Amino acid sequence: MSSIVGPLEGLERATIIDPAAIRHNVRTIAVAVSPAKVMVAVKADGYGHGALTAAQAALDGGADWLGVAHVTEAIELRDSGIETPILAWLHTRDTDFMAAVERHIALGISGWEIEAVAEAAAALQTPAHVHLKIDTGLGRNGCPMEKWPELLRAAADHQERGLISVEGIFTHLAVADEPDRRETDEQLALFREAVATAEDAGITPDLRHAANTPAAMSRPDAHFDMVRVGVGVYGQSPFADRTGEDLGLKPTMELRTTVSNVKRVPAGQGISYGLTHRVDRPTSLGLIPLGYGDGVPRIAVDAPVRIGDRVYRSVGRVAMDQFVVDLEDPETEVQVGDDAVLFGGDSGLSAADWGAAAQTINYEIITRIGARVPRIVRDSGLDQIEADQEAEGVQQSTAQGVR
Repeated sequence: MSSIVGPLEGLERATIIDPAAIRHNVRTIAVAVSPAKVMVAVKADGYGHGALTAAQAALDGGADWLGVAHVTEAIELRDSGIETPILAWLHTRDTDFMAAVERHIALGISGWEIEAVAEAAAALQTPAHVHLKIDTGLGRNGCPMEKWPELLRAAADHQERGLISVEGIFTHLAVADEPDRRETDEQLALFREAVATAEDAGITPDLRHAANTPAAMSRPDAHFDMVRVGVGVYGQSPFADRTGEDLGLKPTMELRTTVSNVKRVPAGQGISYGLTHRVDRPTSLGLIPLGYGDGVPRIAVDAPVRIGDRVYRSVGRVAMDQFVVDLEDPETEVQVGDDAVLFGGDSGLSAADWGAAAQTINYEIITRIGARVPRIVRDSGLDQIEADQEAEGVQQSTAQGVR
C-alpha cells in the first residue's frame, strides 16, 4: 500500500501533512456554504498540523478568516506574516489585549473582557474589533441570555466612544454532530433572538456566525454570514455515521513509522504491562515504535495498523514509546523496517478508527500527536490536478457547445 509521500526516507517516525488536502477541503466546504464566508480554525497548532502550514493552506483554499482560541496563537500567525482577519475568542485576565488590538486581531467578547479591551483601545487610540458571543445553550464561554442586554449596552457605549467596533455576533453549537437533536433548533432560535436584540440596541454587525463543521455540512439555516469550520478542514468527519470521504473530504495527516522488531511467540504469551492480553495460538508479534509519549492513546484497544497490504490489530497496553501488533502467523512475511501506517494517506485507516479504539473522537487523535514525531509537509498537489481536470472539462464542454 503506497503513501502520498512514499517511504519515510530515513526518518524513524513521522506525521505527514498534505497542504493540498487542506486546500481541497476548504474549497469543498466553501462551495457547500456559499454565499457565507468561511472561517477556518487553526487553533491548537492547526489541529496538530502546524498552525502556519494549516493557515496558509486554508487561505490558499479560499478561507476568508482564521480562528484561534488564544491571542498568543494569533500573534504567532501575525509574526509569520499572516495579514488575513483573525478572531481569538478564549481569554484570561492575563491576555495581552494591547498586543491584540495593536496587531488588528479581532476579539471574542463574552462579558468581562469588554472593559479590558476598551481600556487597551483607549491607550492605543485605536478601536478594537470585537465579536460578541452569546451562550445559546452550550454552557461554556459566551454571555448568558439574561446578561445580554447589559453587554449590548456596554458595547454600544464603547462603540459610540470609538473604542470598539462590533463587527460580529456569534455562538457555538453543542450537538450539531447529531443532526436529529432538537437542541440545535433551540440554539438557533435563541441566536436569532439575540441578534434582533442587538439590532434594537443599535448594533448591526456584518458577520453573524454560529455553524461549526457539522452544522456547516448539515444545517443551511445555521450558515448566516459566516461558518467556523475546524475538523472538516483536516479531512475528518464530525458525524458518527459518515466518513470524511463520504463528505467529499481528503485526509490531511498521515501517521507512520516502521516495524522495529518481529518475533515468534508461543500460545499463552502475555503482551505488555499488566499482561492484559495473551495470544491464544503460536503467532508473531510486531513492535511499533510509537506510544503514549508520542500521542498514541494508552487506552486504545484492538487499534488498526497497516503493514504492507494487510491491516493488523494492536494487542496489550500501549506503552510510553511502543505498542505491539499481532501479525497472526508464526511464519509472517512482515520484516523489521517495513512501513507501518496508523492512519491517513491511502492506508484506508482513519483517525476515527483510532478514536473508536480509544473511546474518544478523531479530533483528539489528530491534535495529540507529540513533538517527538516530526511534522513533514509534503504537498501532493492532488487538488491542482483536480482543478486542472475540472477546467479542462469546462473547456471541452464549451467547445462542444460552440460547435
